[in-house]
Amino acid sequence: MVEISPLIKAITNRDSRAIARAITFVEDGDRQADLILTGLDPVLIEKATVIGITGPPGAGKSTLTDKLISQYRNQNERIGVIAIDPSSPISGGAILGDRIRMMKHALDNDVVMRSMATRGRLGGLCGAAGATARIMAGSGCSTIIIETVGVGQSEMDIIRLADITALVVAPGLGDDIQAMKAGLLEVADLLVVNKADCPGAEALAMDMETVAREKPPLADNLARVCLTVATEGRGIKELSEALARIDYLQRQGDEHVRRRQQARTMEVLDWSLEMLRPGLQDLINRHDVLETGDPRLLAAEIIKELMNH
Repeated sequence: MVEISPLIKAITNRDSRAIARAITFVEDGDRQADLILTGLDPVLIEKATVIGITGPPGAGKSTLTDKLISQYRNQNERIGVIAIDPSSPISGGAILGDRIRMMKHALDNDVVMRSMATRGRLGGLCGAAGATARIMAGSGCSTIIIETVGVGQSEMDIIRLADITALVVAPGLGDDIQAMKAGLLEVADLLVVNKADCPGAEALAMDMETVAREKPPLADNLARVCLTVATEGRGIKELSEALARIDYLQRQGDEHVRRRQQARTMEVLDWSLEMLRPGLQDLINRHDVLETGDPRLLAAEIIKELMNH
């Protein structure tokens, strides 16, 4: 057993090893994680802004995130970064592709970075992402960026977890705007056309503007579409300013509270499913799942048996 009070104090004092250890406790489902999370400073957690960076593979999310980190550090902000990577088919751990792209920030004590595995989840996030964001906030991070794995339209989890969600698209990826409108395009707070120097970017931006006009207007006529060339750092300052303005506007109304409530509800559901998983797996192993019969009916039988335990 680790003494929790010194660990929480070390997190508050921005000790990188203590932060990493606390996140590991959360990922492993260690019972001590509960004590750590309840011991964090709630004021710091409430003040922090969680930004979700999502979008299809190849849109340049990692490069964009890397440039945003630099922009925030130029403003002397302490930043947390949760890079959700695909799970390794061998170890189940994160492949660490995003961490490799952001290695230039590795020696910066005010950039707290963690690569995490999806562990098979289709929503683009992992169960421990919310708790990890709170640990980072408790260590003094004013902004936490969550970059999702990039699995397309199934990445709806980030909408509920982040205070602000930026959907990154790029020309030439073959995305059908009409097909996307039923998902992320409709609910993202900010639309980012990256690789804006490539052919087709102007037409894509016009499509994005059309979608943006269907959304409720923001105060001060704040644009919902940003154009960036992340590899050259173009448009990054404007993007960070738009994110800051949206955060400010949301905190003036009920949107911020609603998002936090949604995030809490989703996280409770996630952890409930995680805690049920071992018992379900045990019951499934005891049943002959290869026998004939509908899998849904078998699942209902297993759930009923679990509820009666």
